[in-house]
Amino acid sequence: MIAVFGLCAALTAIGANDADIRQKPFTVVLDAGHGGKDYGCRGKITNEKTIVLDVVKKIEALIKDESQDSIASLLTRKDDTFIPLDERASIANNADADLFVSVHVNSVAAKSRGREKVHGASVYTVGLHKSDANLAVAMRENGVIELEEDYTETYQGFDPAMSESYIIFELDQNRHMAQSVEAASMIQSRLVDQAGRADKGVLQAGFLVLWATKMPSVLVELDFICNPAAERFLASDKGRAKCAKAIFDAIMAYRTKFRNK
Repeated sequence: MIAVFGLCAALTAIGANDADIRQKPFTVVLDAGHGGKDYGCRGKITNEKTIVLDVVKKIEALIKDESQDSIASLLTRKDDTFIPLDERASIANNADADLFVSVHVNSVAAKSRGREKVHGASVYTVGLHKSDANLAVAMRENGVIELEEDYTETYQGFDPAMSESYIIFELDQNRHMAQSVEAASMIQSRLVDQAGRADKGVLQAGFLVLWATKMPSVLVELDFICNPAAERFLASDKGRAKCAKAIFDAIMAYRTKFRNK
């Protein structure tokens, strides 16, 4: 685990002066979670991989409509394809991205009480999972590595279902934490104010895909697909458009604030 991801986390931009940074387009990598054989969370009428792919495509379209050479976007997947977690992070690292935004949909276990009533958006940064609920979300999202071939070798024995594996996140704190939290706060506030999602807060947990990136990065949970009303919202083009616009506006605000820092 340390050997594979420690290298990614340790990489730094070398030889870039302020003028170079200003000339380089601000690049955001948009990561639609899951895909292909990995459906993510499933609802009664749709599923996570379908929702989030449409949302990131809508964000990309909004960025292109800006017609500004100063901002560029890159998708980790453009269709219904399964992309390993380490490859998603590598795409962002190789692009020397300024911001990584991974988009997901939340849910709770089928036997959980009130699962059809829980609702709201939350945005995560990498860090210590300070509650069992945060750890459960990280375990579910990290669990997709089990669909990868030779995942025990790729991730150096990391077991997404074992809490002991997450000790690594105590040993390597994200050096971009402050800016990641700022980006998360910007996205969260707009999902609440513009997209009408209940506020589940800005949180931290041990997400592999965030830990492996070398730039500010966040993971967005749009709402709970296990809630029928929330699922209908996420299944609708209007609902997904609202979520996309909220995230897009946050990205633009983040770029304005941090572009030359």
